[in-house]
Amino acid sequence: MRKSSLRRACATLAAVSSLALAATACGGTTKEDVKNDGAGPAASAGKADPGAALKKGLTVGFLPKQVNNPYFTTADKGGEKALAELGSAYKEVGPSSATDTSGQVSYVNTLTQQQVDAIAVSAQDPGALCTALKQAMGNGIKVVTYDSDTTPQCRNAFVSQASAEDLGRTEVQLLAQQIGYRGEIAVLSAAQTATNQNTWIGYMKEELKDLKYKDVKLVKIAYGNDDAQQSFQQTQGLLQEYPDLKGIISPTTVGIKAAAQYLSGSKYKGKVKLTGLGTPNDMRKYVKNGTVDAFELWDPAKLGDLAARTAVALSSGQITGKEGESFQAGGTTYSIGKDGVISLGKPTVFDAENIDRFNF
Repeated sequence: MRKSSLRRACATLAAVSSLALAATACGGTTKEDVKNDGAGPAASAGKADPGAALKKGLTVGFLPKQVNNPYFTTADKGGEKALAELGSAYKEVGPSSATDTSGQVSYVNTLTQQQVDAIAVSAQDPGALCTALKQAMGNGIKVVTYDSDTTPQCRNAFVSQASAEDLGRTEVQLLAQQIGYRGEIAVLSAAQTATNQNTWIGYMKEELKDLKYKDVKLVKIAYGNDDAQQSFQQTQGLLQEYPDLKGIISPTTVGIKAAAQYLSGSKYKGKVKLTGLGTPNDMRKYVKNGTVDAFELWDPAKLGDLAARTAVALSSGQITGKEGESFQAGGTTYSIGKDGVISLGKPTVFDAENIDRFNF
């Protein structure tokens, strides 16, 4: 059904906060995260018309995992800017906690009741939002997941920040280079149930099977639950339990920042190498003071931008979310892969030479 033209957009922009609310980019998912879940194909309806004009005057509701979170603030600003350029309205709602799944469900229901044209959501849980999102789609609302996916049939498309395999393997490659391909290493993850974290760690283990890592030993996977204080304490615990530890991979922006904070004030600074997924603004001082050599991430503003443009393309009928469809977004042509996945591209490695070129 078509929505009322009387809707008004509400742009509530979250402010950058302290370490306790540091970016949770990496509670997200990537395109391989749902490959083997057996959940069926992405939801799609009708036939795509690639030549259809982009509609104006739409309202797209952004529902991040957590508002007042620097990572999602940056991502959603990217979405807001894209929607303004496309002549549509941006609306942001969301929980203050990155683990308030029931709160996310309530916000999906609210956006459905408000009859937005599309919802862009970073899901805290792959299945918990499904009933609410299916109701939204049943009411003619297009659903795009970004950063963190649901099961495929609960949305029309997923905008993946990068290939899960690329992320998992490159983090091992970065750390191995830094420790000379020798020594004990650990992983500081987010939640033990996080789909994306577990997928990335799976690819890390696959990478470590290569003979060039025969002298590298993964001794433990610790979980900081995307909480700054817990991640800080887990880092401390790892070093107490494994005094010969040579390196840590933290595929979560909260975790890597907390680990860097601990290492920078300890006797392990510069001796225990740290890499993973982080934001340049969070990690700049730790790169410059020698705590961290190199880490990686994608640009969250570009992720939000693509999520917004995907939502408008879906609402305009240019795409339905089926594999093989393609569309133009910001001057780039994107193709839809298996299970309705659209990949933003490969991650960027940040180090002392390039980190000052970025501001997010």
